[in-house]
Amino acid sequence: MLAQSYPRPHDVRQLLNEMDDAAAKRYAANLIYLEEHGLAESAIKYGMDGHVASGLPRITAKGMDFLADDGGLSAILGVVTVKLHEDTLKELIGNRIAESDLPAPEKNRLLDQLESLPGETIKHLTFKLVDAGLANWPAALQAIEQFVHRGIS
Repeated sequence: MLAQSYPRPHDVRQLLNEMDDAAAKRYAANLIYLEEHGLAESAIKYGMDGHVASGLPRITAKGMDFLADDGGLSAILGVVTVKLHEDTLKELIGNRIAESDLPAPEKNRLLDQLESLPGETIKHLTFKLVDAGLANWPAALQAIEQFVHRGIS
């Protein structure tokens, strides 16, 4: 019901007049819960004597986004961009090479070649590894070897 009035407050006076005390307490508790999560402005005030006064509540933009099937603007603005420096990527990939079952000379060769790869090649290698899936390590190792050889020659 609050969404229908957005961005204005919603007139709930008639609804509140039709509620018994138990329903009014549930209404207040639920609206305050939504307010505490930033989904609504409850306009509920508690007096020193325990009396509850209710103004006109309104749904917030966050509340509207919560109700939207696609997550609303929050889904777009809430995207987290992760940036990894090329040295971090080399370290992550190098750790997997070092942990592999390859013979030591082969590990050392791959690690040396990995270290010499330029940033753009590391970027492409990272995309390839994500596509292959690090969980499928044999395929990922094959992609590393392919890019290492391509980057050197």
